[in-house]
This record gives sequence, structure tokens and C-alpha cells, in this order.
Amino acid sequence: MDADADTTHTTAITKRNKNMRKTFSKLMLKLTCALILSSAVFLGSGVNVRAHEVMPTIADLSVSDGSAHLTLRINLEAFLAGIDLDTVVDTNNAENAGDYDSLRAQPARQIASRAPELLETWNKLPLLQADGQPAVLETVSITIPEDVNMSLPRIAQWELRAPVPAATNGIVVSWPSGSGALVVRQQGVEEPYTGYLEGGAQSPEIVLGGGGQQTAGQAFATYIPVGFDHIVPKGLDHILFVLGLFFLSSHIRPLLWQVSAFTAAHTVTLALGALGWVAVPASIVEPLIAASIVYVAVENIFTSRLSRWRPLVIFGFGLLHGLGFASVLGAFGLPQDQFIPALIGFNIGVEIGQLTVIAIIFLCVWQALRVARGQGAGWGAKVLYLTLAAVAVGLSLMPLPGLAQVLDAPVALFLVPMAMIFVACFLSVQFRQTAEPYRRFVAVPASIGIALVGAYWFVERVFL
Repeated sequence: MDADADTTHTTAITKRNKNMRKTFSKLMLKLTCALILSSAVFLGSGVNVRAHEVMPTIADLSVSDGSAHLTLRINLEAFLAGIDLDTVVDTNNAENAGDYDSLRAQPARQIASRAPELLETWNKLPLLQADGQPAVLETVSITIPEDVNMSLPRIAQWELRAPVPAATNGIVVSWPSGSGALVVRQQGVEEPYTGYLEGGAQSPEIVLGGGGQQTAGQAFATYIPVGFDHIVPKGLDHILFVLGLFFLSSHIRPLLWQVSAFTAAHTVTLALGALGWVAVPASIVEPLIAASIVYVAVENIFTSRLSRWRPLVIFGFGLLHGLGFASVLGAFGLPQDQFIPALIGFNIGVEIGQLTVIAIIFLCVWQALRVARGQGAGWGAKVLYLTLAAVAVGLSLMPLPGLAQVLDAPVALFLVPMAMIFVACFLSVQFRQTAEPYRRFVAVPASIGIALVGAYWFVERVFL
């Protein structure tokens, strides 16, 4: 009996090990396929993630002793290279990215010597008008840091001055097209003006005596699109995290639990970070955000149900993402006089962006889910997904400058992954008789792809 028991036990162990090896082999095969597909996406879109993110220019304006003083925090190399900062979120995606990188390799003094070229163009606009008359700017000083991490923008501090009549009542700031976003902050007065200008826009008249501060409603409305823009299209890491939440299950309840935990958490750290009460270096936050993407995606591969502890884990990751959002607000500079409305507006914009991502991906997979549940016609879904995949691929190969400007990113960056999702949905419908077709052909492969991208970002942010 003991011998039989030992034999049975040994057989069971052997069978279990065999099954584990089989499962591991399948996983490695899937990972290899996803790696190939992910590489194709990156190569096709020409994207080098996290390289030279476009940041807004910050302008502090004050008037004293018959002079208007303008202090800019600006990426001079991007302007001198002629990059259209209105249409790209990463300078590596610009046509003249090579010129930009060449300028970044030059010493700071050489970049500073070329600043007058830009200033001459601005004065022709003109950049500043005092009571409707051009105010000619001249350089006071330029400070450009040396030995900056080449994966990050090199931000210069450029102090400018322009003589203005002593009786000047107000100043108007004009920001040239192609210059990206500009945050204007009035200094040295009560109730100062704080404004957010897109390229080609003009500020209202900034009253020099103050009193031009935004109302609570204006600040709230202004920062909603800023928050949305940080998710769609600029927040690729946040988009992938939200998609990782979505692909855990096709049912709404697990998604609501996860999104609620994530929202509550990032709201807390966003507020604390924006107030300056909590500050964690980006060198720590950004790799951990990448790790959070890997975690949720890998867990999706091995489970299809919401565990009791996953919402708690998602809450912890939400705290990290909130710190990432706070760093963005720090770069923009919230108006101190309307801090709370602006903060709320930004957070609502972030939430709208997240819900938009969820809505888009749900619409993409909706028919596949219906067929998997026996609620839709298989032939119609197959025709639909093949058509959508062909359209997505076709559009990604066409020059669509208008759509690229709306997306603020290369069109292929969004359309190629969507085409891959459509193909996956087609396969789930085609092989709908298999067990869990949606999970097998859509949720798990998508999660593998997300995990690989997150792992790449983690390695890049820590080691590269």
C-alpha cells in the first residue's frame, strides 16, 4: 500500500511538473509574440518613450521702474531647432529632432549666443505690447544648465527686459504659433493675473495694478483641458495602467472597484503634491509607475477575477500616479489665488481622460464580448473587425497632419495598437467555440503587450 501510495504521489508530482512546464512554455511563446508585435509598434510609430517630453514655457511678468521684466523658464534648444511645439509631445517625434539633439550636445554658452535670433523674431511679433504699443525686449541674463540628463529637457532661465512708459496701464502677451503652451504669471501685485496660452494665442490685457486674477470658475474651466491632455494623448503610461485595469475582467463591477480605488488614491497625492506637502523625486516615482503597469498586466495573465486585495494594491499604485500628476502641475504652476478650483479642474480633466480611454477600448471590444456571451452574430462581428483593422492600418500609413495635431502625437502610435486589438477581437469571434475566447485572444495578449511595454519603461527609467 505504501509503495502504491508513493507511486501515485510521484505520478501526481510528475504530472503537475509537466503541466507547469507546458504552461510556462505557452507563456514564453505568448511573450515572444507580444515582444515582436510591440517592437513593430514602436518601430512603426517612430516613438522613443520618455525621451524629450515637451514642457510648457513659464513666464513670470512684473513691471517696475519704467521697465517690464519677463523671466522665462524655456527649452531654448527646441525653439532654436524650429520644432513645432504645438503638434508634438516628444521632441524625438519631430521632423527636425536631429537638429534638436545636435543643439543639446553643444555647450551652454553656445546656445546662449544664439538666443538673440529668437528674440529678434519675438520683437517683430511683438511678444509684449504696452497700452497697444510694441515693447522691445532685450536680454538681461541667460542661465543654461550644463551636464543635463540627455533623456530630459534642458530648461534655461532667460531674463528679459523692455522699457515701457511710466503711465502704462496694461500689457498684452502674444505667444507665437508653434511655440507650445505658455503659462503667464504676474508678480508683485495683489490679485495677480495667471493665464494659460496655446501657441498663436494672446492674453487679455494684464492690468499692472493687479485685479486681473482669474475667477474660481475661470481657473476651474482652464485646468480641465490641462488634466485631460495629460491623459489623452500625453499620458501613455497612465493610459496603459488604465487599460491594465480594464483587461482584468469584462464585467463592470471589477472595473468599478479598481477605478474607484485608483481615483481615490491619486486624488489624495495629487492634492498633497500640488500643495508641496509631499515631494518624491521623479527618479523614484517614474520607475515605480512603470512597475505598477507591469504588475497589473502580469496579474491579468494569471487571473480573471478581482481578488480581495487587488483594490488595495491599486490604491497604493494610485498614490504613485498622483505624485506623477502633481509633478505636471508643478511644471505648469497653479494660480495661488485660485489654487483649489484649478486643482479640482485638473483632477476632473484627468478623470474625464481616464473614462475616455475606458470608453474607447470598450467600444473596440464590445462586439467580441457580445459574441463570447452568445449575444451577437459571429459573421457580422468578423466583418466589422476585419474592416476596422484594415481602416486603422490604412489610416496609420497615410499622412494625416490634421489628425496628428488633434492627437498631439503620431497617428500610428494610436492606430497600430487599435488595429492589433481589432485583429485579436476577430480571432476571439472566429474561435468563439473555444473556452473563454475573449480572455484567450484579447485580454491576455493585450495584457502581455502592456506588461512588456511597462517592463521596457522600467528598465529605461532605472538603467538607461
